[in-house]
Amino acid sequence: MSEHFTGKGNIKGKIIFETGSFAKEELETLLNTLPVDITFVDENDTVRYFSQTKDRIFPRAKAVIGRKVQQCHPQKSLHVVNQILEDFKNNKRDVAEFWINLNNRLIYIRYFPVRNKNGEYLGCLEVTQDLTDIKKIEGERRLL
Repeated sequence: MSEHFTGKGNIKGKIIFETGSFAKEELETLLNTLPVDITFVDENDTVRYFSQTKDRIFPRAKAVIGRKVQQCHPQKSLHVVNQILEDFKNNKRDVAEFWINLNNRLIYIRYFPVRNKNGEYLGCLEVTQDLTDIKKIEGERRLL
């Protein structure tokens, strides 16, 4: 391999994982290509990342980066947001799921705790997906 190791899981601009590697541009494009919207909130409840998919369900402004996630939700739902985060931090829950009808679309919203190999809480992942067309699938469509 002609690339040289630059330390901390990075070979000349590549992000190295246990099962492979990506260039930053590849990883960012891959995350924006997923058929779901994702948002990452760190262990201090601070919004750190969101994907920019073509048809994002809940638009995000880059200004949310660095804000507390509680500032991104309506006041009436804050108690639920805080309870989910506390449950994730205390290993009491591994998922929180909600679904809503929005503009005649069925939207599925899931939250997952992000924990390292030692089970330590690193943050929360929000995954939002439009299920409308998926629910219409019947039968099979095979590659062959």
